[in-house]
Amino acid sequence: MEDTIDILLPTYNGEKYIKEQLDSILSQDYQKIRLIISDDCSKDNTVSILKEYEQNDSRIKVFLQEENLGVIRNIEFLLKQVQSNFYMLADQDDVWLPQKVSKSIEKLKEENADLVFGDLKVVDQNLQKIHTSFNEFMLLNDKIQRYLSTTKLNYLYNCVTGCTILSKKSVIEKVLPLPKNSKYMLHDHWIGLVVSLHGKVAYLKEPYILYRQHGNNEVGAQKVTHTMSDFREVRNLLIQVKLGVFEAYCENSQIFPEDLQRLNLEALEYFKRLKSVKYFNLRGWSIFHQLYRTEKKMYYLENWLVLNFPLVAKFLFQIRYAILKILKKR
Repeated sequence: MEDTIDILLPTYNGEKYIKEQLDSILSQDYQKIRLIISDDCSKDNTVSILKEYEQNDSRIKVFLQEENLGVIRNIEFLLKQVQSNFYMLADQDDVWLPQKVSKSIEKLKEENADLVFGDLKVVDQNLQKIHTSFNEFMLLNDKIQRYLSTTKLNYLYNCVTGCTILSKKSVIEKVLPLPKNSKYMLHDHWIGLVVSLHGKVAYLKEPYILYRQHGNNEVGAQKVTHTMSDFREVRNLLIQVKLGVFEAYCENSQIFPEDLQRLNLEALEYFKRLKSVKYFNLRGWSIFHQLYRTEKKMYYLENWLVLNFPLVAKFLFQIRYAILKILKKR
């Protein structure tokens, strides 16, 4: 007998693409689903569309929020509505390929995992291909392959894209509450991290989702630093991201083993100190090494220079940017 799977869909002003997404979910080859939707005070025609679909399909349950919750709190609300043993996360502007649900649950059971995530095909607003593999584009494949079954997978940065997740209801109590104090600690990062700490994570290599990029995505397939021409802006962003991540880790220290609790505190102090460094920093090398030692050598070196030797890194950054501009890649 098939298990019922709850699919959680937060919506907000999604009238342009929501019908395609709803149709792709409802037409999955795995039909035993419950689609739980929470609309976060949309101002367009989204609610009317959702109500129409709810009336025509008993598998759909729509919640209308009375005040704007924001993405994280809306997803937290949805996680609390899960009744089935399994749940999936969905975005309002993507398109699911017909086997997405069936292949995800098959992989989770095959690996006896607590969470499975996968790759995505990146497409434009008209569903025309931009990149065959999101994880390849974001340079995540090597990290995923090497550290899938360890806590290193999602510790330093996020490798788990939320709209590809299928997980067990039993891990939700460990995931909640979601961190809300940092815009750099997103729900998928947190969910992937917590499960990697307390359970088993599996990976579905084949992409079963069209990940639409249209300029208004809450989170999209882009490398933000590639759009920046000011080295100081790049460095400040890298530091702010890590501060946001490690602040969230320290605020939720109870989920971590003691060795990582200590490393989290040390890392937070290390990145705080880096904010005031203008030329070079020789303190905290051991902390940096512990955080980045599992990364590729080039990634390790680039971050070491940017964070600890900004004077040298700025010079190299300017040369690289000038060359890319000549090649019309910037």
